[in-house]
Amino acid sequence: MSPDFAVSIVWLVWYVPWIAAVVWSAKTKTQMGTDIQGAHRLLSGLGVMLLFFVPATSGGALFGSTLLGLFATKLWHEPTWVAWSLVALTVAAFGFCWWARLHLGRLWSGFVTLKEGHRVIDTGPYALVRHPIYSGVIFAALTTALVRASPAGLLGFALLAMGFSMTAKIEERFLREQLGAEAYDAYSRRVGMLVPMLR
Repeated sequence: MSPDFAVSIVWLVWYVPWIAAVVWSAKTKTQMGTDIQGAHRLLSGLGVMLLFFVPATSGGALFGSTLLGLFATKLWHEPTWVAWSLVALTVAAFGFCWWARLHLGRLWSGFVTLKEGHRVIDTGPYALVRHPIYSGVIFAALTTALVRASPAGLLGFALLAMGFSMTAKIEERFLREQLGAEAYDAYSRRVGMLVPMLR
């Protein structure tokens, strides 16, 4: 098995149970209607498509000298141990996502929502970053793009990171309204949004 194929399997192994676990969440109290359809979702979706549906090839072998061929061409070939290290980092990124989701418990949702009993969670991974699930997925996209090493993969990472950053900002506005600006702003001053703050 190649590292390129292995990293795709890692995403699949993370995604299937992640979606299946949707049933394990509290009843939704309020949902932000504009979250479901928006530029942030489009960017994230396009990023995933570029990461996974434009295969990286040597010298555009699959697509010839077309623009798509250049877009899919591997820009570099890292040593095997580096590629497998990137796969291991992808696994670690998704482990961080699962830690955050389990720590959040029944307050987790696939969309920007307020669950019954919602409150500011600032412990566990949420003491490191305010959106650890988004941080984990963005980091997994980065390591995947580095394994793919194609313009398509790198652009896919950039679009996914942009989409998830926008989602985090939308979620923060919603949570400030629903949970109170004072409580959420105090949390924001202590903890970075997607990257841990240097103290």
